[in-house]
Amino acid sequence: MNTTLRQAQGKGCIQCSANFVTEDKDLELYEKASPRLKGKYWHIPSPTLCPDCRVQRRMGWRNDRTFYHRKCDLSGKQIISIYPENTPFPVYHQSEWYGDKWDPMGYGQEYDFSRPFFEQWHALMLKVPRLGMDLVNCENSDYCNYCGDDKDCYLDIAGEANEDCFFDLFTKYSRDCIDCTFAYHSELCYECIQCYGCHTCRNSMYLDDCSDCAFCFDCKGCRNCLLCTNLRNKEYCILNEQHTKEECQAKLAELNLGSNNALRSVFDIWKKMRIERGIYRDMYNLSCEDCTGNDIKNSRDCHHCFNATNCEDSKYLYDVLDAKDCQDLNYSLYKPEAAYELISTLSMKFSAFNMASHYCVNVYYCDLTNNSKNLFGCIALNHKEYCILNKQYTKKEYEDLVPRIIVHMQKTGEWGQFFPLSICPFGYNETVAQEYMPLTRKDVESRGWRWAEEQKAEKEYMGPKVEVPDRIDDTTDDLCEKILICELSGKPYKIIPQEFKFYKKLGIPVPKRSPLQRHKDRNVLRNPRTLWKRTCSKCRKGVQTSYDPKRPEKIYCEKCYLDSLH
Repeated sequence: MNTTLRQAQGKGCIQCSANFVTEDKDLELYEKASPRLKGKYWHIPSPTLCPDCRVQRRMGWRNDRTFYHRKCDLSGKQIISIYPENTPFPVYHQSEWYGDKWDPMGYGQEYDFSRPFFEQWHALMLKVPRLGMDLVNCENSDYCNYCGDDKDCYLDIAGEANEDCFFDLFTKYSRDCIDCTFAYHSELCYECIQCYGCHTCRNSMYLDDCSDCAFCFDCKGCRNCLLCTNLRNKEYCILNEQHTKEECQAKLAELNLGSNNALRSVFDIWKKMRIERGIYRDMYNLSCEDCTGNDIKNSRDCHHCFNATNCEDSKYLYDVLDAKDCQDLNYSLYKPEAAYELISTLSMKFSAFNMASHYCVNVYYCDLTNNSKNLFGCIALNHKEYCILNKQYTKKEYEDLVPRIIVHMQKTGEWGQFFPLSICPFGYNETVAQEYMPLTRKDVESRGWRWAEEQKAEKEYMGPKVEVPDRIDDTTDDLCEKILICELSGKPYKIIPQEFKFYKKLGIPVPKRSPLQRHKDRNVLRNPRTLWKRTCSKCRKGVQTSYDPKRPEKIYCEKCYLDSLH
């Protein structure tokens, strides 16, 4: 490796001016992810944006849940898509996009050294048909996105192998779960966040192997518990006190959780109880070694990572599984390795600056590419090799041309940069960037980024205002035929029959808020993906934590937290 690159560099972000440091270990990772052609590494340079601005730029390319009705430009059939009708590029239903009726190589173009790379890539993007929804091997789950192997799901986002799951986010291998965020191997759960191996739990956070629990926080191996925090292997507890089975059943009946009004009262009790009685660990990391961030499991030597599992020697991971030697990844699964600046990918190795691409090796600046290797600047290719801007080359031609392109990109300042948001087809407010780093329309447009106009429902279509009964027992299934108005946002929504059946079965009142508003409400309960310096509330040791120092929760270092559980 070039020794001049090895010196840790401190600099200011060219977007927000925040100071950040590029360390030796970062540079070593960039080298692993850099293209190697004819025995020479073409080094990825140190970033010019700070980590927060880099993740914002990547997330601005992912639209999770803004859906449109439109026609497939190949079949003419009506479809659901993340792109509206008036896009400048063709949009295909996934069955057509993965079919053999069109050839993405037919859009190939020569590289033009008189024009910037991103300008040429954008021209290609405006020609190549795009995938309406990112679904793989899903059955009866058209209103889902970024999902694989789902069955009978609705508005399941980033799900995997789920069945009968609705309005969830990043939920995996689960059944009959509604309004859950980061739930794994769970069943019959409702409004749960960060739950693993749970059954019939509701309105809870950070549960492992629990069942029949409600309004609980940070409990493991618990059964039939209510309004409890920090319990381990307990049964029939209320407010962390032991009760009999009969006492617990009587208390549940008294609380009347089948009523929306009663549910809100209990939620207020739970919120107050969590803050006053709960003990919060500085970082919710389980079976980890030398890791910083939050919600990390079974990982080692991972830093500034959030919701990462089975990862090692990595940095700046967000919603990532099984990564090794990776940095700056979002929503990337299935053992990514030596990869840098990816979003919405599966099993990418020795690659950088890619989106929505799967099972590829040595690919750079690609989008929607699958099962390929040695690609540069390509879109929608499958089982291809030695292609540039969707044009086929021989191995020798490819290895001669890519270095020339990199030199050209170095001169234009593009080499080492992710795709700019100025050419993104989504409005910033349609993407997950707006969820994690919200901006006003004025701020977005001042940066040269797009803002999407909000869709408005026709009053004639909405019909007369419908009052949702307070109690589930007073609700009939004809409610599924009506359009409801969210009590907070004022936006229309519907209750689907499968959802209504779930509420009836578990005695849950029909929500008076839309699925999108409920998703936003859960996001408020989650910690930001930022680390602050605080002191342990017990031993006063310095810690890093995702709890802002201004917040009232009692934050314990790992040792004090573990000691408190005995």
